[in-house]
Amino acid sequence: MSEPLPLPVAVSADWLSANLDRVVVVDSRWYLDGRSGHDAYLAGHLPGAVFADVDTDLAAPASPEGGRHPLPAAADFARTLGRLGIGDHSRVIVYDDAGGSIAARLVWMLRVLGTPAAFLDGGLQTWSGDLEKGEHTPGPVHRTPQHWPADRVVHTDTVLATSREPGQLVLDARAHGRYTGEHPAPVDARPGHIPGARSAEWTGNLGPDGLLAAPETLRERFAALGAEDSVTITVYCGSGVTACHDLLALEHAGHRGARLYPGSWSLWGGDDSLPVETGVPAGR
Repeated sequence: MSEPLPLPVAVSADWLSANLDRVVVVDSRWYLDGRSGHDAYLAGHLPGAVFADVDTDLAAPASPEGGRHPLPAAADFARTLGRLGIGDHSRVIVYDDAGGSIAARLVWMLRVLGTPAAFLDGGLQTWSGDLEKGEHTPGPVHRTPQHWPADRVVHTDTVLATSREPGQLVLDARAHGRYTGEHPAPVDARPGHIPGARSAEWTGNLGPDGLLAAPETLRERFAALGAEDSVTITVYCGSGVTACHDLLALEHAGHRGARLYPGSWSLWGGDDSLPVETGVPAGR
C-alpha cells in the first residue's frame, strides 16, 4: 500500500509529473468572456485529466437568491465527483491557464471537505510534457456526500450584520477597478463593493514569475490588510470562484478557517436593498 500523499495548496509541474499516477487530475478551465473551457480541454489537456465545468459541475444553478455560482448541494456534488473518478480517498490536482484563479474553486471545495487537493502552480503553461486530446472518461467511483462546513461558508445576512464590526475582515478578490467601481465588469449589476470590505485582488497572491508567492510574502500582504488583528476573515469575489484563490493563499500564509461568501458580488450587487461603497475609503 502506498504512503499517504499530503498536499500543500499548490504543486509544481515537476511534482505532478512525478506523481501523475497517484492523483486524479482535473482540468477546470473557464473564461468570463464566454469562451468554452471544455473546447480548450478537448483540444489538449494533461494526460488522464478529466474536465470539471465551473457552471454545471462546481455550482448549483444560478439564481437571484444564490448568485451566479452557488455551492452545489452535497448529494449533487458527490455525484459529480464520483463521475469524475474522485472518491472518498482520492488526491486531486486541479489546473487552469489563469494562474490558479479558476482551479482554486474546486481545490477549496475539496480541501474544506477534507480531501487532499492542490492546484498546479503556474497552470497549464508550466507543463512541458505531452498533451492528450479528446475526452477522458474514467470509471465512476463512490463518493460519500458531505455537507459544507457551516463555519467556512457565510451568507448575506451574516456579512451584512458583521462587515463593519471590529475583528471582522472582509476581503474582495476581484480586480481593484471592480472593487472601486471605476472598471466594473459587464456581469456586475452595480459598481462598487460591500461596505467595509478591503481590496485583495487575487493576482496579488502571485509573484513576478506567475507562481504562488512564498508564505512569508503572503503573510505580509494579508497583515497589511488587517488579517493579523482579525477574529474572522471572509472572502468574496464576483461569484465565489476567484475568492477561493485568496482563501488558499490565506491558508498558505498560515491563516486557517477563513470563510467564503459564495453569493459574492453577483448576489450582493444584484440586490438593490443592500448597501454599496465605491472608491477607496479613507484608511484603506
